[in-house]
Amino acid sequence: MGGPPRAPHLYNLRVTPHPFSIRVSDDVLDDLRARLARVRWPDEIAGEPWRYGTDLTYMKSLVAYWREQYDWRAHEAKLNALRQFTVPLGGIDLHFIHEPGVGPRPMPLLLSHGWPGSIVEFQRLIPMLTDPARFGGDPADAFTVVAPSLPGYAFSFRRHPRQSPRRAA
Repeated sequence: MGGPPRAPHLYNLRVTPHPFSIRVSDDVLDDLRARLARVRWPDEIAGEPWRYGTDLTYMKSLVAYWREQYDWRAHEAKLNALRQFTVPLGGIDLHFIHEPGVGPRPMPLLLSHGWPGSIVEFQRLIPMLTDPARFGGDPADAFTVVAPSLPGYAFSFRRHPRQSPRRAA
């Protein structure tokens, strides 16, 4: 009888994850490039780059990179090399990466990004954690990694008012 009462809706969760792949349509990418081409640049106080916002020269080079050089499909493919899923939870389809560890007894590890942020932060790290032997480490140090996209970020997004960090957690 000891301890706090349990919340049945949290402990008896029965949901089935669905495989997920990132597939951004060409129309969306074309629209992004068109909007970047239409940027209306502000003026900048002479001799004061970064003092009142982003340096205009830097911002112009960044926008040009995203419009002309960034290879969305290559980055999409790298992320799709990781096992991704969604699961209905709290009114959204929560997106997460689930990569099994390669080792004798992989320990579970939850990786959580911050606000703002995304699972992209873990793209290079996850293979090192799940398969340390591939990087010269000990297979006994392997982890099974679960990395959710927090509600309101990346692929755990639904058009609704943003949630506070406490509510998202």
